[in-house]
Amino acid sequence: QVQLVESGGGLVQAGGSLRLSCAASGRTFSTYAMGWFRQVPGRGRVFLAGISWIGVSTYDANSVKGRFTISRDNAKNTVYLQMNSLKPEDTAVYYCAANPRITTATMWDYWGQGTQVTVSP
Repeated sequence: QVQLVESGGGLVQAGGSLRLSCAASGRTFSTYAMGWFRQVPGRGRVFLAGISWIGVSTYDANSVKGRFTISRDNAKNTVYLQMNSLKPEDTAVYYCAANPRITTATMWDYWGQGTQVTVSP
């Protein structure tokens, strides 16, 4: 069982940066792939980035590659999403997730509660 708690969301101006954190409980964190998704009202969750248990990362190139960076610290049971050059269209609820492997589909085993990111023009 893995429990996930996101933090670090908030209001930022366009062009600014935020770093989201996702703290995981459970001794098996280091064996799970971790991912970040986001969701806007009326739409499904969209894959942004994933990182394997050994630190290999994958990004959705259309949305965030080059601006967002995923990383993890297995000693702290935490995964991060560094978001730079934020745009108003990045406004969404951001979720972290855990799964045995990375997939762009939403069929991940565990989800956090989400954290709101709002980017003002």
